Amino acid sequence: MSTLDTALLDDLARAAARDGIDKTVVGAVIPDEGGNVLLLHRSADDYLGGLWELPSGGVDPGETLVEALRREVAEETGLTVTAVGGYLGHFDYRSGSGRATRQFNFTATVTGETVTLTEHDAHVWADRTQQDRVSSAVRTVLDTWRDKAV
Repeated sequence: MSTLDTALLDDLARAAARDGIDKTVVGAVIPDEGGNVLLLHRSADDYLGGLWELPSGGVDPGETLVEALRREVAEETGLTVTAVGGYLGHFDYRSGSGRATRQFNFTATVTGETVTLTEHDAHVWADRTQQDRVSSAVRTVLDTWRDKAV
């Protein structure tokens, strides 16, 4: 189940189109019971290799942001999203092919015991100090998540 307002999701998509965004991506802040967050490590030979990031990936044509989030988390981690919570903001960047890309970020609750990686070479349930390994854009998303959790 998603607790997100459909109107909000529609507004986000319209704003991206208006801003000239060519590609949309979703990212998931997946906390464990101890407040650690799942981070994935990009392989050295990949675009932005060596970066620690949130589970994330592209939205396919005809797919909603929530559908994409569920699919991407399952594909990248083997975990099943049981709930999509709050919207945590977005950031823009250029993809490996040079496309203007916007990543929309949400909290997610998952089931599953074991993380099974398919596109990354490592994962960590990152505590607060380990969360500093991410880009400044993802750090801002994590700060927003922490502020909303209080």
